[in-house]
Amino acid sequence: MLTVSELSVSYGAVRALANVSLTVPPGEVTAVIGANGAGKSTLMRTLAGLVRPAAGSATLDGQPITGRKAEDIVRMGLALVPEGRSTIPDLTVEENLRLGGLWRNRSDRAASQAEVFDLFPILGQRRHLRADTLSGGERQQLAIGRALMAKPRCLLLDEPSLGLAPLIVTQILELVSGLARNSGLAVLLVEQNAVTALRVATTGIVLNLGEIVQTGPAADIASDEQLRHAYLGY
Repeated sequence: MLTVSELSVSYGAVRALANVSLTVPPGEVTAVIGANGAGKSTLMRTLAGLVRPAAGSATLDGQPITGRKAEDIVRMGLALVPEGRSTIPDLTVEENLRLGGLWRNRSDRAASQAEVFDLFPILGQRRHLRADTLSGGERQQLAIGRALMAKPRCLLLDEPSLGLAPLIVTQILELVSGLARNSGLAVLLVEQNAVTALRVATTGIVLNLGEIVQTGPAADIASDEQLRHAYLGY
C-alpha cells in the first residue's frame, strides 16, 4: 500500500501541493482528478522522487520513500509512467522494455517481458521495431510495459489519455485495472479526463489548486453533479 501523509510542495512562493494525504490500496485503481494546474503531476513526480517535498511523507508498504533517489524508489517497488509516453524513439520495443528492468537479473527480466507481451500482445508483435514507428496507443502501452519491467507493487500513471482517442484510452485503462485486480498491484492514476478515470477506479480523489477537496467511491464522485460542475468542468 502507498500511503501519503500531509504532503506539501512549493515552487518558490507558489504552493503546488498543500497537506495532501491519501492511500492507494493493493488490487485497486485510485484516481486523482482535477483541472489543469490542480497539482496532479506534481504529486506524481514527488512520489517518484523527482521533486523534493517541503513537508510531509510517503511510505510504500510501511517503508519511507520520501527524500530517496528516484532509482532507489523504483527498486523499492514504485514505478512512474510519466506524462507524454516517454519512450526512447531510437530504441526498439524490446530495448525500451529492457531499460525498465536493467537492474534486475536476466531471467527475471525475461519473465517480466513475457508478462508484458501477454498483457499487450501488440508489443510482442512489434518487439524488433523502433519505438518511433509505433502508434500513440502502442507507445503508451510500451511506456506502461517498461514501468512494469521493474516489477512494481505500486504503479503511478500520469495522464495516460493525453493525445489518444477515447476508445484506446479506455482499452488501456481497463487492461491496467484488470492487472491490478488480478495481481494485487496498487495503481495511482492521475487524469484530467475524469469520466474515463472514474469509470475504471475504485476510489476517486478530487484535487483543486493543490488541495484535496473530495475523496470517496469513484461512482459517487462521478454522479455528484455539483462537484463535477465546481471542480471538473463537466
